[in-house]
Amino acid sequence: MTNVLIPFLLLFLSASADDPITKKAHKIHQRILTLDTHADAPIMMQKPGFDVGKSHDTKRDGSQIDFPRMKAGGMDAMFFAVYTSQGPRTDEGHTEAKRNALNQFDLIHQALKKYPNLAELALTPDDAYRIQKAGKRAVFIGMENGYPVGKDLSMLKTYYDLGCRYITLTHFANNLIGDSSTDPDGPIYGGLSEFGKKVVPEMNRLGILIDVSHVADSTFYDALALSKAPVIASHSNARALCDYPRNMTDDMIRAIAKKGGVVQVNFVSDYLKKPSPAFQVAKTKFRMARVGRVLTPEQEARLKTEGDSLTKAFASERASLSDIADHIDHIVKIAGIDHVGIGSDFDGGGGVNGLEDVSQIENLTVELLRRNYSEQDIAKIWGGNLLRVLGQAKAQ
Repeated sequence: MTNVLIPFLLLFLSASADDPITKKAHKIHQRILTLDTHADAPIMMQKPGFDVGKSHDTKRDGSQIDFPRMKAGGMDAMFFAVYTSQGPRTDEGHTEAKRNALNQFDLIHQALKKYPNLAELALTPDDAYRIQKAGKRAVFIGMENGYPVGKDLSMLKTYYDLGCRYITLTHFANNLIGDSSTDPDGPIYGGLSEFGKKVVPEMNRLGILIDVSHVADSTFYDALALSKAPVIASHSNARALCDYPRNMTDDMIRAIAKKGGVVQVNFVSDYLKKPSPAFQVAKTKFRMARVGRVLTPEQEARLKTEGDSLTKAFASERASLSDIADHIDHIVKIAGIDHVGIGSDFDGGGGVNGLEDVSQIENLTVELLRRNYSEQDIAKIWGGNLLRVLGQAKAQ
């Protein structure tokens, strides 16, 4: 059977490469600047022995991002996310969160120092275009979860000086800044906290983008009203297509657009395609297992095994490349072409059938071209819109 299949597969791949749309998409993909606002590469970079400057295999080690695969896929720029799981809202918890965050910043900076010919830190839109022109990868830094800010407003300047250009205000649970969309205990503040109402203006002052992915609807509207700059949702989808609380309603999408911001479409399957009740319950239980806790290595290993088992058990529910494009279509219909982008969540749960890691991102350009998006449209989706907003953030 194998001998019969090989010639067929080679014929299929050859036909695909000769497809006029695929050829045209490749040329477009090479010309435009591609940018992903949410890449959890630092999660893998914290693992012993992982080297982001070397090429890895997704099936072998689960990683989806490294500098060689970024180059192979034509991914010009990514925001590496300094992510901290929400732990106890105590002095000790915040001290540990700051230590964790600062360690991740250091890992990113050390990798860039180690591979100056492959990648470079980007702080501005001009940096991204300059680094792209030099044939290197542009690495921006974002922060997922404002937990490491703790009670100390001055930490925002510390993180900004280290390269942070957006902060996702909350994650899966409430923090001192505001309410999360998914805290199992429900809201604490009814939106932003009093401290959070100081955080947003200070982020505006520094030029750190306010990221409303993961926040409760009430926190979203508080942040939107308070911010003087456009806001982003660095990795969120349309709730109308997938009814999940951390996705954006049509009204929220319109509100972001009215403010001049952008919604960056996420590649996590269960934010693209509504999971079955059984899968949703299992996933929620899995995700909340580490919230408010500091896990031992043994507990982390057990969680990884549980996650692998969930992936296998519910493999048939996985979303596809087409689902990603459907969410892009919907946001364009609701808000216009100037207010949508890409925030994959690779290395943090992102990945669908047809788009498994960063080396395959050109497949999305092909799909967008098949759906009659122009080169100008595709350039806006793949980075132009986000870079416009980033440029406006510092203009306050």
